[in-house]
Amino acid sequence: MDKIRKVKGTQDILPGESEKWLYLEGKVRAVMQAYGYREIRTPVFESTALFSRGIGQLTDIVTKEMYTFEDRGGKSNTLKPEGTAPVIRAYLENGMANLRPVQKLYYISPMFRQENPQAGRFRQFHQFGAELIGVPGPLADVETILLALDIYKSVGLSSFKVKLNSVGDQNCRAKYKQVLSSFLEPKLAALCKSCQTRFASNPMRILDCKKPPCQSAVEGAPKMIDYLDEASATHFKEVCDLLDLHEISYELDSNLVRGLDYYTRTAYEIISDDLGSQNALCGGGRYDLLAEELGGRTTPSVGFAAGIERLLMVLASQDLLQDLASRNDVFIVALGEEAVRHGQRLSRSLRQVGLKVDLDFLGRSLKAQLKEANRTQTKYVIIIGESELEKRVAILRNLNDSEQREVAFDVLVDTCTSIFQD
Repeated sequence: MDKIRKVKGTQDILPGESEKWLYLEGKVRAVMQAYGYREIRTPVFESTALFSRGIGQLTDIVTKEMYTFEDRGGKSNTLKPEGTAPVIRAYLENGMANLRPVQKLYYISPMFRQENPQAGRFRQFHQFGAELIGVPGPLADVETILLALDIYKSVGLSSFKVKLNSVGDQNCRAKYKQVLSSFLEPKLAALCKSCQTRFASNPMRILDCKKPPCQSAVEGAPKMIDYLDEASATHFKEVCDLLDLHEISYELDSNLVRGLDYYTRTAYEIISDDLGSQNALCGGGRYDLLAEELGGRTTPSVGFAAGIERLLMVLASQDLLQDLASRNDVFIVALGEEAVRHGQRLSRSLRQVGLKVDLDFLGRSLKAQLKEANRTQTKYVIIIGESELEKRVAILRNLNDSEQREVAFDVLVDTCTSIFQD
C-alpha cells in the first residue's frame, strides 16, 4: 500500500525546528504587548463573501488562490488567505468599537493560498500581523511601521529597509486611474495575461506586477503621489515627517500599491535583500474603506501582515537561530526495577519544581542510557542503581565536565533546584 504523504505546499514542522517557531512567536508577542496590542484569534475558515467583498472580486487571491468549499448546508466557506478581513469582521460583529474607541489587535495564524510553492512560500503558510483600528491620523500609520521594525530588531535583524508610497483615496484615485490607463493602453499587448485583465478592473495593480514585461511597460508611468488631493498629500507628508522624527530611513516607491483592493493612502513594505527576488518581509498600510465594505460604518484602520516562514529563512541565513533546541535539565538513569520505580517518583517531584526531566523507558544499560542523555544534550544525569538504593543516595553527574557527587535522596530535589537557579 502506498504511503500517504503531506499535501503539496505544506510542511511538517518537526522537533528541532518547532523550537525556532516558538522562539520567534515569543519575540513577536513580547513586542506586540510592549506596544499595547492584544491577541485576537479568528476562525481558520470564514464565509467566502468576507474575502470576495473585502479583498476584491478581481484580485488574484479571490479568482485563483482561495481554498473554497461548500458545507453540508450549501454555504460557501473559505480557508482564510489573509488576516485583516477576519479581524475587521470580528471587530464589527462583536461590537468592539463600543468597548474601546481604539482597538490595537494582533494575530499569529496559519493562512491558505493555492499558489505555486517556492522558497519561503507555501500553500499553508503562517503570518503575524497587527491592526490599529479607530485612528484616522498618520500617528497610527507610523506606529505600525515602528512596531514591525522593532519586531525585526528584537530577533537581531539589521539588513532591511522600508519602502513607502501613498495610494490616495476614493476622491483622487479615480482621476489617477484614468491617467494611468491612458499611459498603459498603447502597451496593453505587452502586458502579461493577468495584467491585461487588471487593466479594465484596477490598472494600479499593474504597477506592482513583478513580471519583466510588465515592469518594463510601467517605466515612466505617472505617479499616484502627483495626483493626491490635499487631504491625502497632507497625510502622506505627515507620515514622512514622523518617520524622519524617529530617524527611520525609507525609500519612496511609486510602484508600491499592495496586492489587496482595500488599501487607502499609506502603503508600505519592509524588505530584505537576503530573500532574493521575493524580498518582502512585511507589507501593510491604511484601509479606511474595509469596515464599510463588510457592512459596518466607515472605520479608519491601519496594519500590516508578515510572513513567518520568510522571516525564519532570513534569520537562518544570518545564523540568528542558534542554540534554540529544547534541552532537558535532568535525565534519570535507573538500573533495576526498584530503581525505575524510585526514578518515576523522582521525575515527577523534579518536574513539579519546574525542571525539564526525561528518563529511560526501554530498560537499557547504563552505557545506553548515558548515550541517550548525551544525544539529547541534557545538562545533568541522576544515576540510581542497586547500591545507591541501599545507601539512599543518587549520583549527580554534570555532563559538561563529567564531575559527579553523591547526593542524599532527601535533599536531591532541593539540590537540583538550587543548581538551576544559579
